[in-house]
Amino acid sequence: MPKPAVILLSGGLDSATTAAIARVQGFDLYALSFDYGQRHRFELDSARRVAASMGVQRHATVVIDLAQFGASALTADIAVPKGRSAAEMDAGIPITYVPARNTVFLSLALAYAEVLGAADIFLGVNAVDYSGYPDCRPEYIAAFEKLANLATKAGVEGTLKFRIHTPLIKMSKAEIIRCGTQLNVDYSLTHSCYDPDPAGLACGRCDACVLRRKGFQEAGLEDPLDYAS
Repeated sequence: MPKPAVILLSGGLDSATTAAIARVQGFDLYALSFDYGQRHRFELDSARRVAASMGVQRHATVVIDLAQFGASALTADIAVPKGRSAAEMDAGIPITYVPARNTVFLSLALAYAEVLGAADIFLGVNAVDYSGYPDCRPEYIAAFEKLANLATKAGVEGTLKFRIHTPLIKMSKAEIIRCGTQLNVDYSLTHSCYDPDPAGLACGRCDACVLRRKGFQEAGLEDPLDYAS
């Protein structure tokens, strides 16, 4: 009998690929998305399309207003950086960092997993082409997994041993795209842009768009999305 797993599903290509990996490993997928006040809420439409294409058992969207805190170009009236070079992206933590976002998301995924009796949580973080976010690093994931088993009834009583799966963490964007293509991920359903236009068209110049386009180019594949530039 397939085991349940919680999949954090943003609607981007990384989370879609992660979901496909969990599916091919035989898990029943329970997708979890977040409406957190992000300026690129078009990703939630993509998350719904991806979830449907993956045949998930259930897709839940949790509303959390992180825009109340601000301090990020994704949740406040702060310009999204555009046209940055690879060196500039590597120079430090960008203003698109949302304070403690993955910790908030993983905490809620952990709660959902404990309710489902699911020991496995899948997250599409990446420590290679990742724009410098501190909550995408292997040491952070290891620390959260330890916390998960200390901070839950199921972990303390030993009925579940929680595992945080990050299958993409050491892969380049090109490797991720090749992997997903082999697993028949439909990347036309995904959305990566931090600052889409009102119609949802990707800007083509923010860090997320630049990394995505570079990944497809290096993979020798055509990106199915249209871009404004």
